[in-house]
Amino acid sequence: MNAAADGAEPPRTAPTLFPGHRWLRHVTYVLVSLAALGLSLAGVDEMMSAYELGVPQGLLAGFGQGVALVLALRRPVPAWALSLTATAVTALAARSAMDPHAALPDGASPGPDWPWSTTEIIVQAAVLLLLALRVPTRRALAALAATGLTTFVIQGVLGAQGYTSTGAVAVAVCAVAVLVGTALRGRSEARTQLVEQVTITAEERNRRTLLEERSRIARELHDVVAHHMSVISIQAQVAPLLVENPSEELKENLDGIRQNALEALAELRRVLGVLRSANPEYPDDPYAVGGPGTGAAPDAPQPTLDRLDALIENTRAAGLDVRSEVRGEARVLAPGVELSAYRIIQEALSNALRHAPGSTVVVEVTHGAEGLELTVTNSRPQQAAPPSPGAGHGLLGMRERATMLGGHLTAGRTFQGGFTVVAFLPRDGVAPPDEPDDLDATDGSAAPEIIFPTGDENP
Repeated sequence: MNAAADGAEPPRTAPTLFPGHRWLRHVTYVLVSLAALGLSLAGVDEMMSAYELGVPQGLLAGFGQGVALVLALRRPVPAWALSLTATAVTALAARSAMDPHAALPDGASPGPDWPWSTTEIIVQAAVLLLLALRVPTRRALAALAATGLTTFVIQGVLGAQGYTSTGAVAVAVCAVAVLVGTALRGRSEARTQLVEQVTITAEERNRRTLLEERSRIARELHDVVAHHMSVISIQAQVAPLLVENPSEELKENLDGIRQNALEALAELRRVLGVLRSANPEYPDDPYAVGGPGTGAAPDAPQPTLDRLDALIENTRAAGLDVRSEVRGEARVLAPGVELSAYRIIQEALSNALRHAPGSTVVVEVTHGAEGLELTVTNSRPQQAAPPSPGAGHGLLGMRERATMLGGHLTAGRTFQGGFTVVAFLPRDGVAPPDEPDDLDATDGSAAPEIIFPTGDENP
């Protein structure tokens, strides 16, 4: 069951030590284990010499602290409980052995450090530091409060004679350890949240870009659909005149077809009003390759491949050496295929102008039995590209156009340092039967990979 669904706080984990370097983490564990062994031996000596405990009690007390330090690497809460319990038991056992009449030279305090020995303070502070790194702040503060309360009960309530008080020092050192651990944990959480926000922002930006491209394609296809609806309306109106003595039923059916076509056309215009932006699609066209339907006349008829020569001439006038070649016998293509083919070539030429100034571009249009193949290849740029004024959505839009028609598009760098775009569009805008159905999967798992050029897209 999801903890978030129950209203409970999701589990947290400590910051990973040396991410990507597991051997460093192993080294850390080894060093902590060696430190724990040294503190255990020092603790045993301190328990037996200062507290005058027996060998079994000294070993248990000293190695209990060492075990707690090692355990804190993976289980800080049980380690803290073990360290605090061992300290409390040791302090109570040493309480009865303290000599109230003992005196040390040079006016020093009359007894050992109590209720916290030096070893116990070091171990408890280290355990609390690791605990503060692994658990929420309120739990770390609760552990610190329990430590302070235990110290107060043993030293302030029960008390002893002939000792050097270490309660205040121990609580202060533990408080600093908790403060440092909480600060490091907060910094790690803030960094994690920042990475998550950056990831979410990038995903939202990509999704918004995709929707913008699809909206732009829908606006352009409006003219194609509207033309067909107008033709249907006119044919339905003229058809009764072409038949001698048409029946009333035929007239009614044709009139219904005409009315439905007119209503559909009106709805298309409403949809276009929603999709059309207040600004032109390409408010700035510094390369003068924006064809009809863009710029200052967004309501002009959408272009087809018949205007390809004019597009190439505009690109040459912008300073790019463009060569075109048409292969195969031209066939009748669906209007959407004509429009998408023109737009793909237009966007590829725009990208070449932006990112490969001074290069030579070869545009190849191949008519085949199954459809139309487009290839736009530019050579290595002859000069540094200026800052791009484009929105950086070009390749995404080209791929959407090809996928929408059941085709596919690939783009990538050439071995000579240039860039090439290759697209295939079926004649009627429907994928051939031998093509896999998941070419246009929404998750993109089976779609052709697109390698984005530097400066054009943000993958």
